[in-house]
Amino acid sequence: MKNGRFYVGLVGVGLVVAYLVWTGVSDSMVYYLTPTELVAKVAEDPAFHSVGVKVSGRVVSGTYSRGERELEHRFEVHDLEHAEVAFPATYEGVLPDTFTDEIEVVLEGQFGEDGVFRAHTLLTKCGSRYEASPEELMGSEVSA
Repeated sequence: MKNGRFYVGLVGVGLVVAYLVWTGVSDSMVYYLTPTELVAKVAEDPAFHSVGVKVSGRVVSGTYSRGERELEHRFEVHDLEHAEVAFPATYEGVLPDTFTDEIEVVLEGQFGEDGVFRAHTLLTKCGSRYEASPEELMGSEVSA
């Protein structure tokens, strides 16, 4: 009988821990939209303009310009898979060192009713910078 209570208590504690882990993970997960998904959501529900979102896309080459204010930046972002889906974006702040034309970015902000995405956070994705070049890979295969 004592072992039965112990196992019931153990299962109860396990369930509580599992619940806390699940809610902690689901609360901290952040999903971002592609430009295509964002445009579709706004077309479906215009109230989506007032919601803060994260969007991932690529800076359109040649569209970057400085804004009127000192730290204001303007550029266009397009979808990675559907390059024809693009929108203008603004960001006010210091740009990351890795920001260039055609860099993948993650923007956090609001998509205005005027079609401009106003980002308050801008992150660049720079995976290729840390990957081995084909020459390095060939050299490691020869020496192995």
